[in-house]
Amino acid sequence: MKKAFNKIALLSICSLCLLTRTWSQDLHFSQFMNSPLLTNPANTGFIPDGDYRLGANFRNQWSSLMAIPYKTISAFGDVQVMEKDNGWLGVGGLIMRDVAGSGNLTATRLYGSVAYHQMLNLGSLLSLGFNVGWANKRINTANLTFPSQWNGKFFDVHQIGLAPQLASNNISYVDLQAGMNYAFFPNENTYLNVGFSSHHINRPKESFFDPKQGIDNRIPVRHTAFVNGTFKLNDQWIINPNSYVSLQAKSYEWLIGANAHYNLSGDGEKVLIGGAYYRSGDAVIPMIGLGLKDYTFTFTYDATISTLQSYNNSRGAFEFSLIKQGVFDSYKGNRRESICPSFKNY
Repeated sequence: MKKAFNKIALLSICSLCLLTRTWSQDLHFSQFMNSPLLTNPANTGFIPDGDYRLGANFRNQWSSLMAIPYKTISAFGDVQVMEKDNGWLGVGGLIMRDVAGSGNLTATRLYGSVAYHQMLNLGSLLSLGFNVGWANKRINTANLTFPSQWNGKFFDVHQIGLAPQLASNNISYVDLQAGMNYAFFPNENTYLNVGFSSHHINRPKESFFDPKQGIDNRIPVRHTAFVNGTFKLNDQWIINPNSYVSLQAKSYEWLIGANAHYNLSGDGEKVLIGGAYYRSGDAVIPMIGLGLKDYTFTFTYDATISTLQSYNNSRGAFEFSLIKQGVFDSYKGNRRESICPSFKNY
């Protein structure tokens, strides 16, 4: 009984936090490397093994705690255009939607991205990019309960006056991001990439409540840095180490890990993917996947290792990612052959 009450209290607190801390850490995916435009706008058109890219991501979280779990879905696409003098432009777009629990806290974001990529020499590349977006959040408090409504036996939902009073349940704003990347590829078997980006650089206001003196309702700038590599060991194995750090106000996230690609078919048309990642103080994240021609499918599971595991029995979140990328003309010689190690020969 005590454990059940603790779980109810935890859910109530989480619901209350959704209202009072709407600027908490941004929506994100554990598979940050498979959501490139969300991670850094400078990734737009930065497709080392192709001319265009389409992708979709899905995340399901807290299903062991919530009757209605948190669900995040996104879709993106980008393409390389206007190639000239070893440089090119990348253009793309991203749509993202998140629905959080029984309160139906729904966030929708739509971004358009542009980036410029310039080869510095035969073995390095510099990229600069930005995006402009529209964001909307809305909430339905009818299905929420709060600690003040607990009467010792159950939540008295008829005590409406004890629930927070909102100025609006639907808000929208313009959002701006910018970033840069540097890639180093000294030979056909080695590729390194580092990047940095800042999100919400215009610090838009986001609150369901009326403004109050001394309370800053602007979204804090989120700074993100990542480093990844691709190392081709032989015609059967490619190793991809990745690390990601994100800071926003007093919240931070750090992931590190690696995955390996095994060439099943010999020509790179069928690839088996496996690996594992670690989110500091929170979760261990195994990964499995499969590459079929131009498509790559990966699945990850966040196994909770923090104190929250007492409530969710280590059942955290799971994610799916599906990406298609390719070249418009597979018979032309192009820069992709020298940028990133690959099993394929376009």
